[in-house]
Amino acid sequence: MNRIGIVGAGAAAAGAAYILSTQQPGAAITVLEKSRGLCGRAATRRKHGCVYEYGANYLKADDNRVTDLVTNTLETDGLVNIDEPIWTFDSEGTVEPGRESDDHKWSYEAGLTQLAKRLFARTEATIHQETHVEAIRRDGEIWRVEDTDGNEWGPFDVLLLNPPAPQTAALLERADWASEHRRPLQDAVENVPYRTVITAVAHYPFKLDVPYYALVNTDKAHDIGWVAREECKPGHVPDGESLLVIQAGNEWSKAQYDAPRENNLRTLIEGTASLLEDERLTGPDWTDYQGWRYALPEDGVSRAPLEAAEADGLYLLGDWVAGEGRLHAALANGLEVGERVASDLESSA
Repeated sequence: MNRIGIVGAGAAAAGAAYILSTQQPGAAITVLEKSRGLCGRAATRRKHGCVYEYGANYLKADDNRVTDLVTNTLETDGLVNIDEPIWTFDSEGTVEPGRESDDHKWSYEAGLTQLAKRLFARTEATIHQETHVEAIRRDGEIWRVEDTDGNEWGPFDVLLLNPPAPQTAALLERADWASEHRRPLQDAVENVPYRTVITAVAHYPFKLDVPYYALVNTDKAHDIGWVAREECKPGHVPDGESLLVIQAGNEWSKAQYDAPRENNLRTLIEGTASLLEDERLTGPDWTDYQGWRYALPEDGVSRAPLEAAEADGLYLLGDWVAGEGRLHAALANGLEVGERVASDLESSA
């Protein structure tokens, strides 16, 4: 029986676990997730009768395999379309309709975390949430993991790491792994650039009369990078209400990351009211807030160090490995890594 350890429970990890359960039946899969939720930056909250996504906003139809998995293989109950288009705005706040890359978009009535939940539900994986991995160790031919409470996990024949690149690099720096592969891998992972995003959520007891689902800043020169209307997702917001998810641009988010939450909320909400030219938006009846220090990778990672590490049974996966900060890219990468792990385990049997 193969023993597989997975650090992190993001979309890529869920995809890998799904493939491994299919291609390695009977494998013991252990998933260690530091938070209370599943699906990483595809994060869902519920408040005052609303469901909203304050990280990744939707799943895009930009990978045939992922599209087939979501629309045919997995249960489709609660899968909803986002029909309204995405419009654009520039550094001056000029809003314009449409963009050619506005592909099909999905969410779930219960939120995007359903994607990971439905994938993990098709596995025999044991998931331990609120378990923060602090160290990894290569002990002969096996891997062991230690969490911040001093608990040891393993032994594992293979180990998969799904945290964002900076957190993975920190694990590699502390790793007890006497291999020539460790330092080149750590250097490569450390070089992955990331965008920081501050997210504000604002709810209103009235419905906005605009023709778009979201606005995106295409020149990346505005303090606000994205504004989305959760009421465009069936089942997310009660009729007659509006809920805006406002994501700040990278430079503003980095500069303001440690500033007081209330100040940042006010600035982003007032900026959105100005952008949408609607003074009513300065007074939401409730708000929410989240900072994402490692929100979106802006580039990928060199393949050679990753492939070398796989010879020692260590696999890295996620949107940053795919080189695209999108939910569909993370899931597709997880499926690919899962197949590679299954093939390697079969070859070594």
